[in-house]
Amino acid sequence: MAKLSNEVLLTEEEIRTRVTELAKQISRDYKDRSLTIVGILKGSFIFLADLVRQITCPVTCEFIRVTMTETHDETPRDINYTTPFDASGADILVVEDILDSGITLDYLLNHLREGNPSSLKTCVLLDKTEARKIEIKIDYIGFEIPDRFVVGYGLDFEERYRELPYITWIES
Repeated sequence: MAKLSNEVLLTEEEIRTRVTELAKQISRDYKDRSLTIVGILKGSFIFLADLVRQITCPVTCEFIRVTMTETHDETPRDINYTTPFDASGADILVVEDILDSGITLDYLLNHLREGNPSSLKTCVLLDKTEARKIEIKIDYIGFEIPDRFVVGYGLDFEERYRELPYITWIES
């Protein structure tokens, strides 16, 4: 059975402070424009909610659920998603909880570009650069973290631990 670490990687206060900073930066960048924020389910929902409440430009929210199965060499075999909105002409900000390999997010961004948005940017709470398999440009990064299996603040292990107000990791 999975065991939580006794250490906290990111405290509730550190997360709150950084989310506020990101919201201010996004608000400045999109001043006088409407923004469509696309949350990737399920992990981004807490981060997205906290972020949106602090953004000062007009915002609409959409959600995409992305699932991917991998082959033995970790290349995507099957990526499934739904895009329930028209991206044409929209300023889109994709919000993700964690970026590791980059494979799924790269695939999704390529799909969204086909919808001809006015702009397309990305915001991730956690960036595991050590795990990257595909180079991908991230416009707004909350924290860079080590390559650990983290939980809390929306991130889960077998649908558990999302409710934690801080981020820790699973010990192997």
